Amino acid sequence: MVFLFKFLAHLPLPLLHNLGALVGWLAYLLSPTYRRQLRRNTSQAGLESARLAAIAEAGKSIIELPKIWLRPQDEVISRVVRVSGWESVEAAWSAGSGILFLTPHLGCFEITAQYYAAHRPITVLYRPPKQSWLRQLVEQGRGANLRLAPADVSGVRLLLKALKKREAAGMLPDQVPGFGEGIWVPFFGRPAYTMTLAARLAESGATVLLAYAERLAYGAGYHLHLSTLAAPLAGTREERVAQLNRELESLVRECPQQYLWGYNRYKVPAGERSADPATQTTQRKP
Repeated sequence: MVFLFKFLAHLPLPLLHNLGALVGWLAYLLSPTYRRQLRRNTSQAGLESARLAAIAEAGKSIIELPKIWLRPQDEVISRVVRVSGWESVEAAWSAGSGILFLTPHLGCFEITAQYYAAHRPITVLYRPPKQSWLRQLVEQGRGANLRLAPADVSGVRLLLKALKKREAAGMLPDQVPGFGEGIWVPFFGRPAYTMTLAARLAESGATVLLAYAERLAYGAGYHLHLSTLAAPLAGTREERVAQLNRELESLVRECPQQYLWGYNRYKVPAGERSADPATQTTQRKP
């Protein structure tokens, strides 16, 4: 597998994306569970029109990873051929503020932190793969400015430390948290167990920016989109978490074909009682 990853990393990006589209369709056709989940999630969001393109884009998001992980940083960031909203980053720098980047499972979410790390330090919340060989591949080749924080209490401390130093921190805000680490709030009209961490980190006074890298057609590279929140976070913690989900919904609607609709966003963590009438089951902690 290591050899395969290294081989893929040397292929041209257009070829990788063509291979990825094929992989996406194979996964869709061969896995009834994945197919059912993708169809259900796009229907829930009212974005059925994005479904066919999303099948191919999901495959591209997997096959492009070796090139993002294993190639030199300067080569990787050169793939970002357009940036919108960089003035928000510069405004945070001028204000002496830390930056909290919220990057959902949209587009090439691996390249956003690498692009920022080419300019200044960033600490990213990271869930290590279970396979040791894959963990080594993921962690190698990252520049000194890109630090990985494990998805546990120690990692949260590292994120807070970075923000207090007025550096940047990044995370996937639509990652389903573990038992006791989230609350049930709507996501595209359906209750989804959602992490409170992003709202808590925002209490540090950091500038909160939404980010995603749109995958351009024909392997032409990526368009990095950066934007501020539509309104400052306000209200109770639950209200702020719900507000962030609405912000993510708006972001996904900008490029719905590149969202990972096959991700089980509505799963119930072990030990958590579902607030969703469609999945009224309780999974007990082992």
